[in-house]
Amino acid sequence: MSERYTVISADCHAGADLLDYRPYLEKKYLDEFDAWARAYVNPFADLAAEDAARNWDSDRRLAELAADGIVAEVVYPNTVPPFFPSGSLTAGPPSQADYELRWAGLRAHNRWLADFCARAPGRRAGVAQIMLNVPEDAADEIRRVREAGLTGGVLVPGVPPGAPVPALHSPVYEPIWAACEEYDVPVNHHGGSGAPGLEPDPAALAVFIVEVAWYSHRALWHLIFGGVFERHPRLRFVLSEQGADWIPGVLDTLDYFYARYRGDPSTAEAKFGGPAAERLSLTPSEYFARNCWVGATFMKPNETPLRHRIGVDKIMWGSDYPHDEGTHPYSREALRRSYADVDPAENRAMFAGNAAAVYGFDLAALRPVAERHGPAVEEIAEPLTAVPEGATSPVFAPEIIRRAW
Repeated sequence: MSERYTVISADCHAGADLLDYRPYLEKKYLDEFDAWARAYVNPFADLAAEDAARNWDSDRRLAELAADGIVAEVVYPNTVPPFFPSGSLTAGPPSQADYELRWAGLRAHNRWLADFCARAPGRRAGVAQIMLNVPEDAADEIRRVREAGLTGGVLVPGVPPGAPVPALHSPVYEPIWAACEEYDVPVNHHGGSGAPGLEPDPAALAVFIVEVAWYSHRALWHLIFGGVFERHPRLRFVLSEQGADWIPGVLDTLDYFYARYRGDPSTAEAKFGGPAAERLSLTPSEYFARNCWVGATFMKPNETPLRHRIGVDKIMWGSDYPHDEGTHPYSREALRRSYADVDPAENRAMFAGNAAAVYGFDLAALRPVAERHGPAVEEIAEPLTAVPEGATSPVFAPEIIRRAW
């Protein structure tokens, strides 16, 4: 029998159909939810199409992922939670006036997600959602979702320019970081978060695509220079669906600034950054090595050669199911395109081992499923020579060398 890989997607998305969130809301919000739902117009075509059921149809989802060679998944949000104008990833922090209802909506999603994950024991690690407006509320929810069995950790939103909440480096968020470290809850920061709102203008939309990942990257240096990793050495921080090729260059840049901050006090860098750097005992690249992981969704062929600079033990592959830019139903081909010439031991780490370490998947329990559905080692070792017809993921795009931020 051929040896097969266990493949865990560290980046998938799910959510309830709009009205299916209703049973998970507190009773005092039901009348407002009914009025909101009657007036709501879904802005996302993919959530109104027949395939939208992939977000909440557990049996269909398991079957499609298994056919794609994937045996377990980390589940980020996708559909629109109650009282939100759009998906929560890109909605941004609410005003204080909107906070109560949106917070109720996110808690309803977290309750739904716990039930959804329980339908496939050991095969789903659900990522709970929080808000930054009231850090004490967020810390309470972190404790609750951990007790409810959500093992995917918590999704910390970014802070766009002009947001009604402080930047991520602010000490006001200390209750959140402390709760995550105390309860061993991974902190996830997903691409799309922290960017300014979309504008219905061709140039603005094009600029958004260019800049959206960079706005998510900002969380890394905010947490480093905000001293979060210094104060919480056991905190696990995952940067998901933001690419991976930017990491080596950015770490070099952050280390450069750190050295300047700690160097000659007469320099401009030291005058600006010295007080923050003096509180740090490690360099930025050392904090990354200790505290950070990469949800390297559909890692592209030009990124794979950087794996040793990033850290083979830091990279977690993801399919981005069920998004159009995801690799489904060609995940096996995507793995061949990027990992054909990689040592199988390294592939085992990036395909499953690292995700198991971060999110608590039991590889031994997943092994029988992988023996039925996982891709064979020799299959992945065969270079992909032709892109599947209809494949839309960036992993299949012609290789273009782009300079990382």
